[in-house]
Amino acid sequence: MPVTRRNLIKSALLVLPGLVLADAFWFESNFVELNEFYIGSATKDTENIKVVQISDLHLHMINRPLIQLADEINKLQPDLILITGDAFDNAKDITLLNDFLLLIDKSIKKTAILGNWEYFSKVDFTELAKVYNEHNCMLLINQSIQYSLRNRTISITGVDDFLRGNPDIETAMKEYVSSDHHIILVHCPEYCDYISERLNKDAKVDFILSGHTHGGQVNIFGFVPVLPKGCGRYVKGWYNENTPKLYVSKGIGTNIFSPFRLGARAEIALFHLAT
Repeated sequence: MPVTRRNLIKSALLVLPGLVLADAFWFESNFVELNEFYIGSATKDTENIKVVQISDLHLHMINRPLIQLADEINKLQPDLILITGDAFDNAKDITLLNDFLLLIDKSIKKTAILGNWEYFSKVDFTELAKVYNEHNCMLLINQSIQYSLRNRTISITGVDDFLRGNPDIETAMKEYVSSDHHIILVHCPEYCDYISERLNKDAKVDFILSGHTHGGQVNIFGFVPVLPKGCGRYVKGWYNENTPKLYVSKGIGTNIFSPFRLGARAEIALFHLAT
């Protein structure tokens, strides 16, 4: 058959849907991108505190991409890992969380908060906190904790889930100790508007980290057909006009209603903080 313009167009129309499906069901979910940011005076040439955010794992199995993700995190050797909720969808999958954390260097300090799916799953929070503790991870529910890293202090404030929990930034900040750096964790980004209104203007906060949105999960050139409750006006990435500024992670997993991603590739974020 001679190669004609019409034949080329027909071939492209046949191939394109397959490429889109492969991207949505395989590539964007399984090949996790690393987004890297230098905060304040931190640069590539300075010694920095390295903080990794993991969000929305929605663990259903420990597959090869998750093993590779854990390996990548170990290679990065961050000083701190922050887990911003929705680790799994079913309480029985707490064992998968344990298995995933086993893949990550235990010496790396970790902090976690709850998402709406921890509530939906009806997991025992005492048992969940125990699993996290076994892997050098603190579960924060309207609490703050201070770490000493690279001769600097960093406080992490973890707020309860906005949709199903009882988020209370005022209570969470009662344990805050003035530090060189301060990061607030909240699963649903919509609650950040409340934080901006109620947070003491003198409180030093580098930024807020959130998840929940999955970057829209289906994001076609900025058009997002559906966002879950609790997102507000936030979808993904930096919102620098906010006070404090906000970063919304696209997360790792997918929800049970849409097991694919399109235009919203899975991610982890690496933040460099100046020492």
